[in-house]
Amino acid sequence: QVQLAESGGALVQPGGSLRLSCVASGGTFSAYAAGWFRQAPGKERELVAAISWSGDNTYYADSVKGRFTISRDNAKNTVYLQMNSLKPEDTAVYYCAADFTFLPSKVTMSKDEYDYWGQGTQVTVSS
Repeated sequence: QVQLAESGGALVQPGGSLRLSCVASGGTFSAYAAGWFRQAPGKERELVAAISWSGDNTYYADSVKGRFTISRDNAKNTVYLQMNSLKPEDTAVYYCAADFTFLPSKVTMSKDEYDYWGQGTQVTVSS
């Protein structure tokens, strides 16, 4: 059983930056594809970025492409989301998720395929 714990959420001004971290415990995180999702009030949870467990494949939603970067350090059981040029519309609770897979280059796109979820961390972009 893998447990995921996000951190790094905060209140930040438009144009600012944040780095979210997701630490996994209770399993071999290198066997999991990972993703960052977000959910704003009244909206569905959406995939923001995803990364294969090998780290060689990534995906970004169009709304964050060029501003966000997903990365991972399997030795530290940690996945990161670097968020730059933040906008008010980036305000949401951000969730980390993990999908157990034998495929090292798989990027998991559907939230229904993810096996484990963190509790979320609030990101608020406001002046």
